[in-house]
Amino acid sequence: MIRAVSIDISLDLSRFSQTLTLAGIPHRVVEESGRQTIWVYSENDVQAVKQRLAQWLKSALHQTETDGSNASSANFLVLKPSQLLQIGFFAFRRCPLTWFLVIACIGVALVTGMGSNTSSVRYLFYPLLTNASLIGFLAEINSLGTVLRTLTPMLLHFGELHLVFNLLWLWYFGRQLENMISWWEFALLVIVTAFVGNTAQYWQLGYNNFGGMSGVIYGLVGFAWTLSKSVPNSGLLISTKMFVAFVVGLVFMEVFASSTIATAAHVGGLISGLTVGSVFAFYYRYIKRVDLLGRPISERGNDRDS
Repeated sequence: MIRAVSIDISLDLSRFSQTLTLAGIPHRVVEESGRQTIWVYSENDVQAVKQRLAQWLKSALHQTETDGSNASSANFLVLKPSQLLQIGFFAFRRCPLTWFLVIACIGVALVTGMGSNTSSVRYLFYPLLTNASLIGFLAEINSLGTVLRTLTPMLLHFGELHLVFNLLWLWYFGRQLENMISWWEFALLVIVTAFVGNTAQYWQLGYNNFGGMSGVIYGLVGFAWTLSKSVPNSGLLISTKMFVAFVVGLVFMEVFASSTIATAAHVGGLISGLTVGSVFAFYYRYIKRVDLLGRPISERGNDRDS
């Protein structure tokens, strides 16, 4: 990515970012050393961002007396349907896999009546395996259809709260990660965490009466936290306090609701996410020697004010 402009962190760029999205300019806003930096993907967009920012700042000076919330509401109301469609299109283009998973989960929830009638989607449940040993157990997963069924339980949800909670966190972490790593890397992360989480739950339970995106969510949490601590300028919105809160929540679920919560899936997802995150961090930091913006780690301080 290419640095377009760097400005003081006290300025709220959320509405300007929306303006760039409407203009079809893919970008990222990253906090660096007390400043906000706008990064773009094309040299042609650098000058466009600088010009639009100058115009936006000039316009903002004449609106300082206007209440922020009222101005925000008014700006939203005057958006044309074509502009709303444009926003939706760019939002989908920025994180298509996250959108696909959200839509798929909602679709399955509607078909199954929030999990109350799963007879029509039995093929989404984890395959019934018979071997008692772990090696033999894994050896039974020997066809594409069986492999896919080890992943599809993530689409099943049982109740509105279960669905909403998972999709909110999927959206929170998914859109960040899919914007940061390539789509196939994000897809691989989802596949690994879903497989490990679902397989751990089936191995622990001995039956396939479970489902949900929780294992993947915990995998994304572990992955995001590892990158945020290991790779400079990750820009990921996850703190150690948030990570600890997820872990403490997992312990509470095991202690107080182990009979109704697929805790093995949560643990499997978390461990696999931490593992994949460690591999990514090692690759970026010690092999590629770049941060997630593609800049050499050893030189990242040289261009802060350029």
